[in-house]
Amino acid sequence: MTSREIAQLIDHTLLKPEATRGDIAKLCEEALRFEFASVCVNPCNVAQAAEALRGSRVRVCTVVGFPLGATLTAVKVFETEKTIQLGAREIDMVINIGALKSGDDAIVEADIRAVTEASHGGGAICKAIIEAALLSHDEKNRASRAAMNAGADFVKTSTGFGPGGATVEDVRLIRSVVGPRMGIKAAGGIRTWEDFERMIAASATRIGSSSSIKILEEARTTAATKL
Repeated sequence: MTSREIAQLIDHTLLKPEATRGDIAKLCEEALRFEFASVCVNPCNVAQAAEALRGSRVRVCTVVGFPLGATLTAVKVFETEKTIQLGAREIDMVINIGALKSGDDAIVEADIRAVTEASHGGGAICKAIIEAALLSHDEKNRASRAAMNAGADFVKTSTGFGPGGATVEDVRLIRSVVGPRMGIKAAGGIRTWEDFERMIAASATRIGSSSSIKILEEARTTAATKL
């Protein structure tokens, strides 16, 4: 893959609560320079990112119900609609993890569907974050199926704030449930070119990382050593 092809698979991410306006400006400058697929920022930073990226191919991605997924569905929908109005074009929403663990799959699916419909209605795509590190094998299966049934565009492995991040095994499991057409975003703990390669080989179609530039630099170095 070329550097641009690699960059187009990465959501350049900054979700730290202490991120300043200066940090967001730097994130957007980097995204423009390297042509990442998107910048992924908290809702309060969407307007600034959208203005900085106006007219470019880099999209603004934001998070909804983040990082716990335990807010009311109506609140998630409001957050989705408002951030789309501010310029978001990709919505990464956290599912209702407690409902899933309680066996209330219909509640989980309805929650995802409401946010997905709000996303699509505003011209955005929706990624359902299942926080795989908190789930059993069966729960990962059920969460992935709920996201698929609800019409989400991607299943995302992790928030990056949970007890663990993306694993090859989780990406493969999700793919076995959702089939070939749905996207999978691997996120959480992906910091090196080797990590990136493993996730893509496992069938991830998007990578969320705050180490995006390091990944690109390592990819270039690896390619150079093979010449």
